[in-house]
Amino acid sequence: MHSEWGTLHFLFASMGNNIHIAVTRRDVMASVLSSFVFSQLGSCEDTLAEPSVGFREYIDTFDGYTFLYPQNWIQVRGSGADIFFRDPFVLDENLSVELSSPSSSRYKSVEDLGTPQAAANKVLKQYLTEFMSTRLGVRRESNILSASSRIADDGRLYYQVEVNIKSYASNNELAVMPQDRIQRLEWDRRYLSVLGVENNRLYELRLQTPENVFLEEEKDLRDVMDSFRVVKAVN
Repeated sequence: MHSEWGTLHFLFASMGNNIHIAVTRRDVMASVLSSFVFSQLGSCEDTLAEPSVGFREYIDTFDGYTFLYPQNWIQVRGSGADIFFRDPFVLDENLSVELSSPSSSRYKSVEDLGTPQAAANKVLKQYLTEFMSTRLGVRRESNILSASSRIADDGRLYYQVEVNIKSYASNNELAVMPQDRIQRLEWDRRYLSVLGVENNRLYELRLQTPENVFLEEEKDLRDVMDSFRVVKAVN
């Protein structure tokens, strides 16, 4: 995402003491992967806070944001996002954070995007642009599931957006007979975004997960969304 709107990605911040402790298939491997995760993150110039049970807290004091992420997720470099973490077992499940350029825009509030619904339309449009395919026979179905606003415990206003995107494709698009060009479901994903403004910049925390995994891990993923905070950057 290189546009002003699209310079955003996923974060998780925990500002309260009520941290949900979930036992899922990920936790089975958490202790095994713990040392590996720290080795992957230890070289990052940003600050990695002490882990909570089930989650770790990521704090970027230079750019000004913080969030929680599942303790066994690993950081992936070179993704193009400001930060990117991924489930090591479910590769389609990840989170990232993107920021608008401080030189090209000066946001005062997330309300500069308009209403939550207007922001959701922009978020969905950006996703569809990113997932545009040049393959023949590819069709995408998308829906905005929710668009809301909330004032967090830091007193700042955040927008939350949820969308579903399904991709359909045919393995035989060049077939002569229409019955041989049937499109089948390729993937079905939930995308969750949290938008906030600080330091005259727009921040977006993004979560991507297969729809069936979302149903299993919804509480944890919403805890991640709720943890996202933007803070004053330390220069």
